[in-house]
Amino acid sequence: MNWILGMALRNIKRNKRRTALAVSSIALSVMLMTFLGGFVSGILDNMVRNLTRSETGHVRVVTKGFEARSRFMPVDELVPDPQAVIAAIEGIPELQGRLSVVSQRMLFGTLLSNGPNTKAAMGFSGDPEKEKSLLNLDRSIVDGRYLSGPGEAILGKKLADALGFTVGDTVRVVTQGSDYGLRLKRFTVTGIFSSGLYQLDSTVFQVPVSDAKDFLRTDGGAQQVLVMLKNYRDADDAAALIRDALAGLPGSEDLLVQPWTAIGDYPRLIRMMAGIYEYVFFVVAFLGAFIITNILMMVVLERRREIGILKAMGLKRREVLRLFLAEGAVMGGIGSGIGAMLGLGLCYLFSIYGLDFSDAMGSLTFPIDPIFYARFNPLDGLKMFAIGLVVSMVMSISPSWRAGRMNAVDAIKSVA
Repeated sequence: MNWILGMALRNIKRNKRRTALAVSSIALSVMLMTFLGGFVSGILDNMVRNLTRSETGHVRVVTKGFEARSRFMPVDELVPDPQAVIAAIEGIPELQGRLSVVSQRMLFGTLLSNGPNTKAAMGFSGDPEKEKSLLNLDRSIVDGRYLSGPGEAILGKKLADALGFTVGDTVRVVTQGSDYGLRLKRFTVTGIFSSGLYQLDSTVFQVPVSDAKDFLRTDGGAQQVLVMLKNYRDADDAAALIRDALAGLPGSEDLLVQPWTAIGDYPRLIRMMAGIYEYVFFVVAFLGAFIITNILMMVVLERRREIGILKAMGLKRREVLRLFLAEGAVMGGIGSGIGAMLGLGLCYLFSIYGLDFSDAMGSLTFPIDPIFYARFNPLDGLKMFAIGLVVSMVMSISPSWRAGRMNAVDAIKSVA
């Protein structure tokens, strides 16, 4: 077997042009698969990250009544004791080390006005310190500062510009409280943020959750308790553990624990995009396999005379088969290695700089960051290398089998 591998290596080195063509074709295919996988995975991660941070959490605890009317953001459907719920969740042994943030949140609709300017807006409230690690609005402040105390508010830049608000102005908020009465409260604008998310920047203002509870007369209750995990793929398992942990709390029969995959229409869109990517990946892999097969078939046809001479000298059919399989495996290994490294290099580059689609996505309401970053994961490159190597070896079987079946005399005559 060693002499077959040695002969295969000599044949590969002997015809550099042919080898370069085969290796570069395999490398291109593997590079495209690696980069495509990293870039699409990055887009999906981006969508899940923004959806869960701004709307659903990885797991959400609400009342059944809130879920039935969630599009209206009802402020009369409340988790009665959110602190007890948070304590129960943080005390689950199986979730130790897997939790990122557990926070209560309130959302309410209103009309904001400043003189003749009026615009529909969404009040967003939560623990300001915990929200820093979710929406990162503290890092998005372009004027003023982040929330630091009661009676303060920060506004999205597009919302502030539309209404003419600046830092230091007073915002009067009127909405319906949980007791169905109209409630009015004044907030001082301490900061204006620009997150890059159209939905946040054009409609949202944030206030502390303590102010929102007092303003809306919730008697300490909160609309939602959001659970953020270190790995969003653990959401279904975490939701089951949380249901069991909350079963003993008063009023737990009215609570609904949902993973993000079961909330609204956006998760279905994300799953559809993941399915489309799998089809595209299959097409790219098929094209790569087709290119590899054609190149190896071309190698066999070009070397018919050589095959005939080798068989005339006593090389057996199975040895010819092994020779061409070895050549395909070596070229596949070299090409797959180069392609995987180039693909990972592109993924690393775009994981830092990303691609900015702000102009194309400026009016979208879907919670997605307009700058798309690729996911850089060396294990993905290793997987693509293995796929490229296996495909090269499998696709080498047919040309190698054809070479092994050639008749020595006919092979020599065909190029005489």
